[in-house]
Amino acid sequence: MLQAKDGRFYLHDEPFQILSGAMHYFRTVPEHWEDRLQKLKALGLNTVETYVPWNLHEPKKGQFEFSGLADIERFVQLAYELGLYVIIRPSPYICAEWEMGGLPSWLLKNSDIVLRSSDPVYLQHVSEYYDVLLPKLRPFLFQNGGPVIAIQIENEYGAYGNDQQYLTFFKDQYARHGLETFLFTSDGPEFIKQGSLPDVTTMLNFGSKVEDAFQQLEKMKPGSPKMVAEFWIGWFDYWTGEHHTREGEDAAKVFKELLENNSSVNFYMFHGGTNFGFMNGANHYDIYYPTITSYDYDSLLTESGQVTDKYRAVKRTLREYMDVPEDYQSKLIAKGYGTVELKESVSLFDTLQHISRRIDHIAPLPMEEIDQSYGYTLYRTKVDKQGDLSLNIDAIQDRGFVYINGSYVTTVYKNDEQRVIKLPFPKEINTLEILVENMGRANYGEHLADKKGLIHNIWLGEQYFFHWEMYAIELDSLPANYRSSGDSRYPKFFRGNFDAPGRHDTFVDAAGFTKGNIFVNGFNLGRYWNIAGPQQRLYLPGPLLKEKHNELVILELEGTSAKQVQLEGEHVLDSRIKRELS
Repeated sequence: MLQAKDGRFYLHDEPFQILSGAMHYFRTVPEHWEDRLQKLKALGLNTVETYVPWNLHEPKKGQFEFSGLADIERFVQLAYELGLYVIIRPSPYICAEWEMGGLPSWLLKNSDIVLRSSDPVYLQHVSEYYDVLLPKLRPFLFQNGGPVIAIQIENEYGAYGNDQQYLTFFKDQYARHGLETFLFTSDGPEFIKQGSLPDVTTMLNFGSKVEDAFQQLEKMKPGSPKMVAEFWIGWFDYWTGEHHTREGEDAAKVFKELLENNSSVNFYMFHGGTNFGFMNGANHYDIYYPTITSYDYDSLLTESGQVTDKYRAVKRTLREYMDVPEDYQSKLIAKGYGTVELKESVSLFDTLQHISRRIDHIAPLPMEEIDQSYGYTLYRTKVDKQGDLSLNIDAIQDRGFVYINGSYVTTVYKNDEQRVIKLPFPKEINTLEILVENMGRANYGEHLADKKGLIHNIWLGEQYFFHWEMYAIELDSLPANYRSSGDSRYPKFFRGNFDAPGRHDTFVDAAGFTKGNIFVNGFNLGRYWNIAGPQQRLYLPGPLLKEKHNELVILELEGTSAKQVQLEGEHVLDSRIKRELS
């Protein structure tokens, strides 16, 4: 098995340099895994690294999913068949700009739970999850004839807490399940003290300033082998921001410096992929920054798997130190399929019985307390008061569409500077509705316990109002009752059909639409928000298509006069920023 001694890594008792690339199986359709892994191998890398998102594998407490995008065993087996080693980071928390950092939102139903700590309630949930997950990994360990050479303990814990008992818990779990393999922690250089364990190898996460980083490691753990567990060669994007890029030659220059230091390296990301569905995370610092659908990351492969100039620059650098394989000749191409006419529509309010689950309660409840993880929640109550009433919007997480007596009034957002608004109630008895959108739970930092929906009762006109209807809309099912007349309010679903000869990758351009989600053949491609940028098109992988009669559905939240979308052959991530990562 992999060992660390004399400041180096050893495999088969021979010095071994880990040259790895990060690729998340859950962000790429399984039919494309081999293409991406072949390109990783052709670069000259010997290892692939992946996180394991708990919320994908246990979406509801006690309900486990390990098929399709969640088929980690198939992914690891494929890497093995291609001659690659595997590093797995299976901690309950992964960050990764993924929804709630990979933690399942149902944990928040217990308001007393202490996340990422030795809280017995939290650890019991982790233990029960590991009882299912870890036995699936054991056969793939290197000493059992498989490709897995290392497993991480938690993830960047030094940037969150200092509970050493919590970190030790993972060592005990791995031992209990027979995962006696090479273990490591990883943190930014400034956080390694709280995030490390004395008898476990410490790895670093950074994008530059190589000497400074390794000096900090040497000061804390003299003689440690050098490895960058996350060598940041790009960055993620958020709505209303600009697309981040890093010049390929700059990334290759720092990579060369790492090679000169005999450091092992894991490129973060080799291939970023896509935050399909509602699985984008968010960062919450001065304000709330929800991550876009694309996880392109300006990595070595594009979101759709194309080789980049940065890939070529890294390969040229690696060629100076070793023989590298010939380029892999991919057969995958992208194609534009033209116009899709959206001839059918229905208001969300006319199809609630088909797409939602109703819950009644005396006060409004957060999403998590009505067993809802993602999507939208419609809250409805009676307001037996007339006049202009003040509403404090702090309860609304993240974006709320407000209706009074069936008419749209306003939209409020978590980032609005104005926290109190006036609402007009014209009658003695009025119907108030608030449709709340979960735009992604925080994946990092102090706001990790990020409840959604109405997180407490609203303070309206200097009082509370009681007796609420709630409609959980996760969009696991789509409307069946499209109609030409009915409620005219947005949100609205629009539907059209198209053929896709060859079933090639393509990109959905929803110009003219404002904000919402796009579904193809029932699969949620993710969110669009065309007024905000930087993402202008959604990636549609070819394997999701049929040769004929594909169904495309758009849920438009805010309003549009468009009646069609375009399927184009190229992506658009606009407005480029060059960023020095540190």
